[in-house]
This record gives sequence, C-alpha cells and structure tokens, in this order.
Amino acid sequence: MFYRPEDGHGLPHNPFNAIVTPRPIAWVSTRDSDGIANLAPYSFFNATAYVPPQVMFASTSAKDDQDGTKDSVANIRDTGVFCINIVEYAARDAMNRSSQTLPKGVDEFTKARVTAIDCETIDCPRVDGAPAALECRLTQIVKQLGEANYLVMGEVVGIHIRDNCLRDGIFDITTYEPLSRLGYRDYTKVSELFSLARPDD
Repeated sequence: MFYRPEDGHGLPHNPFNAIVTPRPIAWVSTRDSDGIANLAPYSFFNATAYVPPQVMFASTSAKDDQDGTKDSVANIRDTGVFCINIVEYAARDAMNRSSQTLPKGVDEFTKARVTAIDCETIDCPRVDGAPAALECRLTQIVKQLGEANYLVMGEVVGIHIRDNCLRDGIFDITTYEPLSRLGYRDYTKVSELFSLARPDD
C-alpha cells in the first residue's frame, strides 16, 4: 500500500498514528497564571540534546477555551516553565484519567487522583513518586504546519530520580517498567532489556 497523506488513506483509522512507535509519554505538568495546576500526557515527546540537556513535546489539538491550543502550551507560554514526569506502567490509569478534556482552570492532579509537589528550580508542580521528573525552562515554541500543532522545547534545569530507580549508579528502567504509546488506543510497557556494544566502543 502507498498513499499520500493529503489524499487520505481509505482505512478505518489513520495508520500514521501507529507507525512511529513505541513513543515515550511526557506527563506534562504546568501551572497557570492564577496558580492552578495542570497535568496532561503527550506522546509526541523525546530528548533532543545531552549538553545542556533538552527535551521537546508536541501538542496537536486545541480547546475552545484556549487561544488555538491546549492548557499545557498556554500555561508554558505564560509562565516559561514546565515539568515532564516520566510515566510508569503502574501509573497508567492515572495518566489516562489526566487525558480528559476539561475546562481551563481545573486542577487535573485532583481529577487524576495524583499528588502534586513543588519543583525545586521552577515555579511548577510535579507528580509525587514519578520514576523521574525533568524541570524545564522554555527555550522556544515552534508553530508547525497545521491549525493547532505546536512544538514546545525546553532546557532541563533540574532532575528528580526516585531512589529505587537507581541501581549500581545507573538509572535502571527495569525497576519501574516505562509506559509507551503505540497506535490508536494501544500502549506497551518496557519489561525486557538488552545491550549492544557499538563498533566504536
């Protein structure tokens, strides 16, 4: 099968959504200008650089009560900070609850039944007990092609690591099973690990 996205695919569901997988999930926490916490998952997410450490996530839809975007992007645009909480398999239901579309000004931490605690270097909440949390300062928001597609980029200025995720000096993902997004409504967890030596090692 070959198709041009501009012409449509003719399938019941968009296959592009399932091709680039698995994708890590950024559980993005922010605070609006009135101090109300927001929490939402984004699966267009990754790290982009080591030094200084930098990350990105993309928001691809809008809400009627925000200016052409969603609460997370609007809050980051206003405050210049955000936190990316790493999602473990054990938190899958809470993460899913936080994906509900709610009016701005509603605290998603409460709706998701997740405890919020303050970050160390930025004025932003984070998820208590997450395997890791990345405190970020906004570097840029890039408008992408499409009506509500925004790429949010940030510098990581603080990193929280849950104590039991460190083993022999290594951040060990087998201690918590990272949750990843597949296509459609499908997810997976990372429960097996193997290593490969690079040719230059």
